[in-house]
Amino acid sequence: MGTMKYKGYTGSVEYSEEDNCLFGKVQGLQKDCITYEGNDVESLRADFQEAVDDYLSLCEQRGVTPAKPYSGVLNLRLKPEIHSKIAILAQKAGITVSSYIRRTLERDVEVAMLNN
Repeated sequence: MGTMKYKGYTGSVEYSEEDNCLFGKVQGLQKDCITYEGNDVESLRADFQEAVDDYLSLCEQRGVTPAKPYSGVLNLRLKPEIHSKIAILAQKAGITVSSYIRRTLERDVEVAMLNN
């Protein structure tokens, strides 16, 4: 699966053999769903951008704040023993607990993405 970016939104790029077209949806939205399609990359990108613009316009007309995909802020609950072990490892590495968790997750996600 490929992706496209526009105005802070990331959209997927997928192919339907059955319909012989490209399609996708904006990633990371919890409640809203923005979809688009096209016969080639150029028309897919145009429909993606139009769908995002339509969504933002509709939100403005309704007076609601548009949903934004993943802010980058994540509250995480851990067992106290794990929290303590992470704090020790972070201290040994000379970094904050947040930096240690971020670095560990980034490494793990990169490996997982390479294996998919």
